[in-house]
Amino acid sequence: MARAPAAPHLLRDRARLRVVNATSGLVLAERADVAASSWRRMRGLLGRPALSPGQGLLIRPCQGVHTLGMPYPIDVVHLDRELVVRKVLHGLRPWRVGPLIWRTSMVLELRPGAADGTYEGDRLALEPLDPDGSPLPKVSSE
Repeated sequence: MARAPAAPHLLRDRARLRVVNATSGLVLAERADVAASSWRRMRGLLGRPALSPGQGLLIRPCQGVHTLGMPYPIDVVHLDRELVVRKVLHGLRPWRVGPLIWRTSMVLELRPGAADGTYEGDRLALEPLDPDGSPLPKVSSE
């Protein structure tokens, strides 16, 4: 049975999310920005300082990344539309082109080491954050 894709409102350009490995419970990013516009996807992390602990960038749609022009390595997590991990690249070094991964619809870029403990087949969960980075209140279904 197919799982439902990630909620589109969570993946809008400039949204902020907390990213958790739902399979293991590990927090991959306390605050990940979404790059969904053509310009923000193209720019990615170029010209920006290295990610701080807890930071990430979720690029969608995306099937592959490069680190051309970047002076620091990154971890890269390739995800399908159901947030299932398809590939993890640990410490993609500067001036490299990562592989294109079939069935990937988005990529999470993280500080090196942040993806340790995340494996192909794991499922991630996205939690919305306010623009200031604080969690949004949960809506009760009662």
